[in-house]
Amino acid sequence: MTIEIKICGLSTAEAVDRAADLNADMAGFIFFEKSPRHVAIDTAACLAERARTRGLATVAVTVDIDDARLDEIVGRMKPDWLQLHGSESAERASDIKARYGLAVMKAFAIREAADLERITPYQGIADRFLFDAKPPKGSDLPGGNGVSFDWRLLATLDGAASYMLSGGLTKDNISEALSISGATMVDVSSGVESAPGVKDLDMMDAFVRAVHNAAK
Repeated sequence: MTIEIKICGLSTAEAVDRAADLNADMAGFIFFEKSPRHVAIDTAACLAERARTRGLATVAVTVDIDDARLDEIVGRMKPDWLQLHGSESAERASDIKARYGLAVMKAFAIREAADLERITPYQGIADRFLFDAKPPKGSDLPGGNGVSFDWRLLATLDGAASYMLSGGLTKDNISEALSISGATMVDVSSGVESAPGVKDLDMMDAFVRAVHNAAK
């Protein structure tokens, strides 16, 4: 079984290169100023170009962003995907997809089975879902908090939803997460960092190795 890997919150050329060396599939760049992984558009544009030349699909991660800012990000970074990690409605997701002609990934925060029901209006609009854990109390970040949710909840999905598993994944729990959830795509950010926003190349190596070992 092949597991697709997205490494998110990249902010340096070294981390992009390591993601490519490890044959990751997607490189995520975060545009959210409260996040320690936030990158300026010029930086993201340079890194995304570097990622593309190494065969990585690029993802612009945004949170309830307006059209003017999106126009700037899309025009300069030229991402392959737009990840909507806020409270964007299905109508907003549809408008964004039509406006830019790009694949859209809609993120949902999960704590209980009822949270998965919220994807229904987005089916047929979002090209992929991303399931992350609900932020801990007091957090300003919709993602990247290093916490996970009960992966058994994903057993309620009927298989029709294309999704990426996220939230608190590390080299130590990824095998269990894949076994329980049945996910075929994973997203990691804080799980490969030595400090918030600081990607650790050795931790990236270890995580990808653990994914490959789990997939054997």
